[in-house]
Amino acid sequence: MKFLDLTKVYIRSGSGGGGAVSFRREKYIEYGGPDGGDGGRGGDVWAEAVEGLNTLIDFRYQQHFFAKNGQHGMGKQRTGKDGDDIILRVPVGTEVLEEDEETVIADLTEVGQRVRLAKGGNGGFGNLHFKSATNQAPRRANPGQPGVERTLWLRLKLIADAGLLGLPNAGKSTFLAATSNARPKIADYPFTTLHPNLGVVGIDNWEFVMADIPGLIEGAHEGRGIGDRFLGHVERCAVLLHLIDGTSEDVVSDYTTIITELEAYGGALADKPRVTALNKIDALSEEEIAERKAALEAASRGPVFTMSGVSHEGVPDVLRMLRRRIEGARQAEAAQDKDDAPWQP
Repeated sequence: MKFLDLTKVYIRSGSGGGGAVSFRREKYIEYGGPDGGDGGRGGDVWAEAVEGLNTLIDFRYQQHFFAKNGQHGMGKQRTGKDGDDIILRVPVGTEVLEEDEETVIADLTEVGQRVRLAKGGNGGFGNLHFKSATNQAPRRANPGQPGVERTLWLRLKLIADAGLLGLPNAGKSTFLAATSNARPKIADYPFTTLHPNLGVVGIDNWEFVMADIPGLIEGAHEGRGIGDRFLGHVERCAVLLHLIDGTSEDVVSDYTTIITELEAYGGALADKPRVTALNKIDALSEEEIAERKAALEAASRGPVFTMSGVSHEGVPDVLRMLRRRIEGARQAEAAQDKDDAPWQP
């Protein structure tokens, strides 16, 4: 299945049915009178987050979604049938944006969460509704309200606990394949990863979801490369794992490049907790590992892990640190939700 994380859709809710102008005319009934029914209500357009989806590819082949119109009212006080709703089933983590691609209408982050994107029009009143003591034979009825037509964008941000960052060929896909059930493409050329990958990582009988996005390069925030297109997929992560290629000629420059791009990207991405790891140490000597680790610790002003995705050396320590960061973030989020909850006696 192809990966698609941004698409445009055109929606329209149903129009309400018009009211009926009708009079009761039956044999042996001395007094007739108005009996026109109301029109049915038009259908709504909804978006709902469902399980089993991790791409918006279905919306590439169908972009127009129109709800049914309400049926017109009829005689004998019969109300028209309501129009059927239409539901856009999207992956968890989908944002619904206005046509300007900036204004967020809804953010669907839980299974079953739904939002109404366009409300159907109300049905019009039939002439029975206008009967009164002074107007016993009204000959007027209301038309139904028109539906709402909108152009919207759907943007997917994958739900993951940890996100992988690094330059192309930093070993992100190798690390994900070595620690999870994911099988991303791995090769010795830049931009092997063309779309995000998700994997379930386990450590000490504890599991979390990790996301791998295409590598970033210098100037990514200005549109260079492809990694900037997918930075949104790690915005929701509790912690970021920054991998640096230990075989690079200048590991400090590689580290600085990614940090600069995160800060230029904006938002809260640069402020997220990060775990820094020097990768591919299986290709380095002990002296080179110590030298490059010290240089990175001076640049990052924090601890730096050493590991190898190929030989698995140091990988458990990195995973345990990610676990501690994720657990801390979840506890803080739970405490925040508890504080924000309304008071109840």
